[in-house]
This record gives sequence, C-alpha cells and structure tokens, in this order.
Amino acid sequence: MQDLFYVRGKVALITGGSRGIGEMIAEGFVRNGVRTYITARKAEACDATAERLAKFGECVSIPGDMSTPEGIEALTNELANREEQLDILVNNAGASWGQPLEEFPEAGWDKVMDINVKSVFFLTKALLPMLEKSASQEDPARIINVGSVDGINVNQLPNFAYGPSKAAVHHLTRTFAKHLAPRYITSNAIAPGPFPSKMMAGTLQAFGDQIRKGVPLGRIGEPADMAGIAIYLSSKASTYVTGVVIPVDGGLTGAAGTL
Repeated sequence: MQDLFYVRGKVALITGGSRGIGEMIAEGFVRNGVRTYITARKAEACDATAERLAKFGECVSIPGDMSTPEGIEALTNELANREEQLDILVNNAGASWGQPLEEFPEAGWDKVMDINVKSVFFLTKALLPMLEKSASQEDPARIINVGSVDGINVNQLPNFAYGPSKAAVHHLTRTFAKHLAPRYITSNAIAPGPFPSKMMAGTLQAFGDQIRKGVPLGRIGEPADMAGIAIYLSSKASTYVTGVVIPVDGGLTGAAGTL
C-alpha cells in the first residue's frame, strides 16, 4: 500500500484554472507531477497563471469560454490535438450573482445556471472519448466537479441562483457516477466552504470574522486543503470512490450547520 496518492504522469484539465479554487488545484497537481491544462475566459490571466505554475512542472494555458458550445468545441479540439487521453477533468469554472429577490434578473439566473451547470454537463460529454481512453478498472478516469457548501446549506446572502446551481452540480455528479461507472470513470464533487478567492473576496471582507467564528476549525480554507482533496480524488487512494460530495469546509456542514 505504497504511493497511494501518487499522481505523477497523469494528464488533467481544470476549467476556471486561472484563479481561486481552480488555481489552488492546478498548483497542487503541477507540483505533484501532473501535466495540467488550465482554461479560463480571460486569456491574459490564464496565460499568466500557467506561466507562474510552469516553474514547478508542466502547466499549459488554453483560454476559452465554457459557457458557449463553440467554446467547448474549441477547447475539446485543442486538447485532443495535444493529448491522446485525459485522466482527470476538473469542472471548476463558476459564476455568482447577488441581488435582492424582487430585483433578481433573468439574465443573472441564466448566466449562473449556464456556467455552473450546463457547461459542466456539455464539456464532460464532449471529453468522454478522451476520458474513456484513460479509464481502466484498476485506475479509473476521474471527473471532479466543484460544487459548494451553498449547495448543501442555505446561504444568508441573496445569491438565489448560486446555491441551487451547486445543488444541481452535486446531483449531476451522482448521475454521472451512476451512468459512467461501467466505463470505469468515477465522478465525485468537492463542496468548498470559505476559501480566499475573487468570488469570496467581498464576503470575507464584510463577514470574515463572523465566518471564522462559525467554522468549527476556526479558520478560512488554505490552498493545500483544496489541492489535497483533489489529489486524493485523482489517485489510487480513491479508485473505489464514486458518486460522493465531499465538503471541505472546516466542519461547517458536518459539525456546525449553517452560518
């Protein structure tokens, strides 16, 4: 039972990999020998992150917009031109929209659902042939979807589309697991709690002390926390795990309830 968390030599794609949770996972992969492709809508930021991470290993930027069919097709084709197979797909790209209930626009609802749910389904569908080439019973291909504790608990902030979208991601994860297990592709989700990211910056600035007091472990998440769970879900240690949603939240959902 040695090298249970060994991932060196695998190939991964991370959407939304230029910042926040995606960048944390990307750095963990790169530092542990995974050839890591990151994609993000803003090309300059995606290229800059890949350049920084390439100092520690292999990291390649493929900018693209996963909210459109054309963006998904372009990314899939570019990746297929570079790699014969894909070992790990991390669906992390996400969006949020906060506005009072009476003022919440259809455009905001559609944006969140398109990026957080629709793109996860259609990108995964497009990349199935590459995942299947990697898959075996001994070492399945891996789908890792990034959900949220807001898909488990109800956030007090008026993010009416975000929580439901992440709950949908969690259930889509289980649905993928059911249908893809015979193909030796596992599907699991990470549900992050409070981590330092652009999406969380305003919340942490306004409610940081309150959030820390509400977390049983008494702190905000760190990059190693997110990298560690992603490496576990990509390694030998998790080959018999599929269809689960794992909160990484300092105990918020399991030991403290809602904020």
